[in-house]
Amino acid sequence: MVNVCIITGFGINSDYESKYAFELAGADIVNRVHVNDLINKKENLENYNILMFPGGFAFADDLGSGRVLANKFRYNLREDLTNFINADKLIFGVCNGFQVLVKMGVLPELDGVQYQQEVSLIGNASGLFEGRWVQLKPLKSPCVWTHDYKHNLEVPVRHGEGQFVVKDKKTLEKLWERNLVPFVYDPDEYPNNPNGSIDGIAAICNDSGHIFGMMPHPECHLNKYQHPKWTRGKIPAENGLKIFKNAVEYIRKKQI
Repeated sequence: MVNVCIITGFGINSDYESKYAFELAGADIVNRVHVNDLINKKENLENYNILMFPGGFAFADDLGSGRVLANKFRYNLREDLTNFINADKLIFGVCNGFQVLVKMGVLPELDGVQYQQEVSLIGNASGLFEGRWVQLKPLKSPCVWTHDYKHNLEVPVRHGEGQFVVKDKKTLEKLWERNLVPFVYDPDEYPNNPNGSIDGIAAICNDSGHIFGMMPHPECHLNKYQHPKWTRGKIPAENGLKIFKNAVEYIRKKQI
């Protein structure tokens, strides 16, 4: 059984789109689960093998994008989340969810120390909220989620704090040496790189390839009719649905 837990709560607004994506991908159970229900033990992560943090503005990003939700997990659900990770289950964060994962310190976890932040996502270099379709180039990586992408992926962005930064040069070198960058903006220049991310990095994964975060929204391009140029016959070769199918197929084969 492939059981998916999609986190919802105050300010999260891409949970229904994400639920639909996993349903299209063939997951058996896809539940939107309020973070407080996990904290209060009305729900349990043990019942799921895929966990997703969708986009939005959790807790209004009052202390910085994704910070409050990250801390709720870090301090209230650390043991449950650690067990989930150690069981080789899958975690995905998109946009605000990506911000949550890096600020929680579970991605990229370069030195094997969980819950220690190594990278961040800060205000766009333009100083503006950026919303448009962009192109992503797939790169070789251990990422389960991005397996077998052969063409550029076109997906929308909608964020004000998406600039990927690292704490030091060594951290950046490790990301590239270990092939932990599944997608880059292509071309790596504004406006296609909407936020000024270093080296055009649009997504990262951890060493196992099980934990994955990206700023653009693959759940918003699941079929050709969602692409702005479909009526003109300019349909990209691939869309975001493969990301969700890869995860579902991986769990089904592993039977985690």
